[in-house]
Amino acid sequence: MTRHEERGDAGGPAGRRSRALRIAGLALAGALVLATAAAGWAYRHLNDNITGVDIDNALGDDRPARAVVTPSTTASGTASPLPTGSLNILVLGSDSRSGTANRELGGGDGSGARSDTAMVVHIDAGRTGATVVSIPRDTLVTRPSCPLASGGTTAVAYGAMFNSAYSVGGPVCAVKTVESLTGVRMDHYLEVDFSGFAELVDALGGVDVTTTEDIDDDQSHLRLEAGTHHLDGKQALALARTRHGIGDGSDLGRIGLQQTLVKALLEQMAGTDLLTDPAALYRVADAVTTGLTTDTGLDSLGELVGLGRSLKGLTAGRVETVTMPVVTAPSDPNRVIADEPAASELWASLR
Repeated sequence: MTRHEERGDAGGPAGRRSRALRIAGLALAGALVLATAAAGWAYRHLNDNITGVDIDNALGDDRPARAVVTPSTTASGTASPLPTGSLNILVLGSDSRSGTANRELGGGDGSGARSDTAMVVHIDAGRTGATVVSIPRDTLVTRPSCPLASGGTTAVAYGAMFNSAYSVGGPVCAVKTVESLTGVRMDHYLEVDFSGFAELVDALGGVDVTTTEDIDDDQSHLRLEAGTHHLDGKQALALARTRHGIGDGSDLGRIGLQQTLVKALLEQMAGTDLLTDPAALYRVADAVTTGLTTDTGLDSLGELVGLGRSLKGLTAGRVETVTMPVVTAPSDPNRVIADEPAASELWASLR
């Protein structure tokens, strides 16, 4: 053995091994730093996608009572780390006019938005079953006085279109109008715009939907023969907006398509193993949060993840979709009103 090899000088085998180990260590450290930085950037980016609205503060105490929640326990008797109480969530799909992507998808050329789709999602205690109740946007309601972000309040409106609440007072007025109509406290609020919905479908690789009749709607630009189709984001959005190419052209036919699409999306998400594909998981998370508006109880990635984890026992097969019972409005054959007492009985079952 030479003196260079004994000393581990740079020129000997021991020196080369030592240098290689140092380089490998530096490379690993660099990779960990980059991965941590990337994870931090991704978290901040997803968090920044979400818009929060302080609905609780805006509405104060003049609201239906919250459901009484009994803390759950594990088999050992300790408190469960995840909430298991029932929840009522108002989910709106808005035809926002803001942004190029929304306008290209049919949001129009003006400013503002309307609530194009409205669903009350009731999650049962235990969070293993859910009921999705669609509210026709053509329903005539008494729109209550709502606080405005700019100060002041809106006037009470009788016989107003349900979806006008969002137009005049945004998410706060939409929640207050739903609570006035149903007598049910909305624990959370979620709003997705055109582009966010289309991006979610594309991030999931599309969605399979079966239609029972031909669709030919000049307004949504969707043409499908009866049968099963694999739809991309733009086509799925067109399906959710179709009303003139099916049935009697009313909002009730469109709601049926929306409910079919919701079930298909849930099944698609359940069948996609995102945990084994970090890139796909990020694409879906980015799509979910893009264009998302929530109440301040869900306006962070951590809070949304916590809600998702609490729903891990909820499967697509245990989600029931119904429509609020309605009848034709006496004042206008193109509008509907709540069919009583059936509508009140439905809402009472969700309290």
